[in-house]
Amino acid sequence: MAVRIDHGTTTGKFSLDGEVHEVTNNAWVVGDEHECVVIDVPHDLDAIRDLVAGRKVRAVLATHAHDDHVRLAPEFADAVGAPLHLHPHDLPLWRLTHPERMPDDGLADRRQIAVGRAVLQVVHTPGHSPGSVCFYCPDLGTVFTGDTLFAGGPGATGRSFSDFRTITKSIRERLLVLPDRTRVRPGHGESTTIGAVKPHFEEWVARGY
Repeated sequence: MAVRIDHGTTTGKFSLDGEVHEVTNNAWVVGDEHECVVIDVPHDLDAIRDLVAGRKVRAVLATHAHDDHVRLAPEFADAVGAPLHLHPHDLPLWRLTHPERMPDDGLADRRQIAVGRAVLQVVHTPGHSPGSVCFYCPDLGTVFTGDTLFAGGPGATGRSFSDFRTITKSIRERLLVLPDRTRVRPGHGESTTIGAVKPHFEEWVARGY
């Protein structure tokens, strides 16, 4: 069965360091006609269920532990009977939202997660948060970058648990080495390609955000 990517958007709140902002998140589901994985669970469970469309959810994968990406993740994972995965370096952030519920499994760099006939490769990309990860799928020519890389630059690093030098190192060494045609599918905003963002990287480093 062919593997496809289903996409939707949901709007809700992001809170950290005493600030609350309204944000619109991308929701990504990868799978074939029978099974899928869900990448982040932002804001609206019904919207995610619509993307899943009755398929077996093999895993719920968190790109990082900011609350707009994981607030509903435990409820959704428990409802569909799927394990919830998070990189362990993001547990301090996770506990701010879910102090009594731990993820079911950790995400390690280079781990492979199979769904249908495709494989997602975990790419640890700290900077936006210590445990931020991306999911690279060579079979589909795409990388799901969470809040690490956007069409307009790196993810935000002006809050707790983040660091600009670290995120630019992650982008340079872990993402810009992917084929130029690789589609970048972020946690917010429009998709782009590695080839489209690469010429602007040094500009982003020089401006400092």
